[in-house]
Amino acid sequence: MITPPHDTARLGLARLRRRAFPVAVVVCWLVWAALAWWTAPRAADQAEWDRDLRADRVVTWSRADGWATDVGAWGRRPRPRYASEGSMVVWSRPDGQVRYASVGAPDGGAPYGSDPVDDPLAQAAGSRGGVAPADRLAGAAGLLGAALGLGWLVVLVTGPPPVAGTRWYWFWIGSLPLGVGLLAWLYRERWRGDVPSAGPRRTGWAGLGWLLLGGLVLSATVAGLGELLGDYVVPAW
Repeated sequence: MITPPHDTARLGLARLRRRAFPVAVVVCWLVWAALAWWTAPRAADQAEWDRDLRADRVVTWSRADGWATDVGAWGRRPRPRYASEGSMVVWSRPDGQVRYASVGAPDGGAPYGSDPVDDPLAQAAGSRGGVAPADRLAGAAGLLGAALGLGWLVVLVTGPPPVAGTRWYWFWIGSLPLGVGLLAWLYRERWRGDVPSAGPRRTGWAGLGWLLLGGLVLSATVAGLGELLGDYVVPAW
């Protein structure tokens, strides 16, 4: 049977709309990933801290004694645990990147340049007003990540029933770190949503199991890549 031209055009338009949505989401995810990667704190040493001070590459700085643990599933930039007597200094640069280094406590007799409280160059850097480029970029990444996560949840709840798994299954899968679960849902349920499932739909319990296993695998993979490629390429989020 020959399909009428107008039906063919309608089917082609529907297929185009199905393809446009996942492509748009992937583009947004790539933008988020680039922003989050760029603004992630990277380890440095005291020498780099001193060089950035003298080259006027310190926009903001603060002392801390470590990092807060509430990073979140979308790899939000970790927050320093601010402490005036902390042995770590965290600073942002004009290019929007963040560095941190261990320089010793303020009363530890550390060399010139390592104590921002006593260093006039650091005092000048720390007195600058406005929002640092690193904070603006990290804020944009946070908003984009929240919009992607919320948008995915709305589509999951209000959209047509998923093909490969129940809504609870995809809810747990979508909770995988760094948006990996969202990409898996996008590929199976949107890019290949017209392909029937080979078996019964997976349940929420299966999704929870894959979340626990996938979280461990992703954490180990990121840690391994960090050891192999270095902190700059794979920041320790």
